[in-house]
Amino acid sequence: MTVRSMAEQLTHRIVLRRRLPRPFHQVRLYTSSEAGLRYLRPRLTGVDPPLLRLVELTVTPGSVVWDIGANVGLFSLAAAAAAGKDGLVLAVEPDSWLVNLLRRSQAANAGLAPVQVLPIAVSDTNGVSRFSIARRNRSTNFLDGYGSTQTGGARRVDLVPTGTLDWLAGYFPLPDVLKIDIEGAELLALAGGHDVLAHRPTLICEVAGENSGQVRDLLRPHGYVFYDGDAADPLWAPVPDPPYLTLGIAEN
Repeated sequence: MTVRSMAEQLTHRIVLRRRLPRPFHQVRLYTSSEAGLRYLRPRLTGVDPPLLRLVELTVTPGSVVWDIGANVGLFSLAAAAAAGKDGLVLAVEPDSWLVNLLRRSQAANAGLAPVQVLPIAVSDTNGVSRFSIARRNRSTNFLDGYGSTQTGGARRVDLVPTGTLDWLAGYFPLPDVLKIDIEGAELLALAGGHDVLAHRPTLICEVAGENSGQVRDLLRPHGYVFYDGDAADPLWAPVPDPPYLTLGIAEN
């Protein structure tokens, strides 16, 4: 076990309330090293600047935002601040421990868009799936058959309900912005979202390298053009294939 892994595991049960960096500094977020050691820092300016920049770029007042794989809610709460009282954020997270933190953050913030927390996993079918709680930290939890070598294996396996994006559309307003970060299972989510994708929301999606070509082929019929969300200016130039942090905009 590395020193980093030991530090993560020794601090997993410490829960802290942090303030997001500007321009979301009014947001309070309950977090722990279960989301990564960087969340223990007094200031969260270095936690995920590209993701927060994409919130600024894509979420406007009144936006409906779906956050698939919400984790502790960095994206969800920043999006709620950007969308304002007339917006709506759906935070989808299957891990019950993380759901508890999401609900604490939800209750600690007034004046933002309502954040609705839904404790399920998103897949290509409605049903029940095996969901692994990653040994290293919960930010790398994964559906059975997915995940990466960075998880350190599973500390346990839970059974969780699964639903498709199109099934969610029967209960919630269609998203203007759809964010997906589910550790390699993004193809499953997108495959179950034909009707949602036909609505052509702006897409923010972590794409595993081996999935890039299939994600491209699935999204192109809906008119999506791809940009590198990690770039300093993501909209500077399109890229031919979905990169790791994909910004997809339906332009055609």
